[in-house]
Amino acid sequence: MHISYQPLWNTLKDRSMRKEDLRLAAGLTTNMIANMGKGKHISMETLTKICETLNCGILDVIELKQDEKDS
Repeated sequence: MHISYQPLWNTLKDRSMRKEDLRLAAGLTTNMIANMGKGKHISMETLTKICETLNCGILDVIELKQDEKDS
């Protein structure tokens, strides 16, 4: 399984926000945003900041996706 940030991108779109808007509002670094864009892991502290900034739940930010198995 892996973490997908697609719910976050959808939440931002629904709120007419850009990644840069989130970065500034939550006090994130450009590297954090870049890592999420690449599907890399970020800390729970960062996830909490995002949820607090957007006043949303964790499922509005991340979801677990099943890895596709190569046959």
